Amino acid sequence: MSRELWLNLPVREPERAKTFYTQLGFRLNEQYASQDGSFCLIVGDNQVILMLFPETSFHGFAGNAVTDSWQGNEVLFSLGADSRDEVDELALKAERAGGTVFSKPGEKGGWMYGCGFADPDGHRWNALYMDMSKMPKS
Repeated sequence: MSRELWLNLPVREPERAKTFYTQLGFRLNEQYASQDGSFCLIVGDNQVILMLFPETSFHGFAGNAVTDSWQGNEVLFSLGADSRDEVDELALKAERAGGTVFSKPGEKGGWMYGCGFADPDGHRWNALYMDMSKMPKS
């Protein structure tokens, strides 16, 4: 099995999406060249690949309609953070880059600290710092 994980998302305005994600710190994969407006980003140290496609191209690959991500969600992407400060910084970057913070940074359950944001196309993400020393034992 391949060791790579590719996430594929449709976007309405590829250049706006590219600006948003690079401002969050995702790295543009310059080796990938597209003629349809899609582009490739590298997420984090584990080299997860995020492909963003114009909606029409995505529809062709997926074989069904592109959903309106502002009306409903099929998935919530989670980014691990190394600290509370990193969560706060990511929420601020998302807002400054044109995203919407739908869940302000805050404590959850006494051992997690996180926030939730949506990109300009409505795809939802969260950032989460987990203090494993405070995790409740079952």
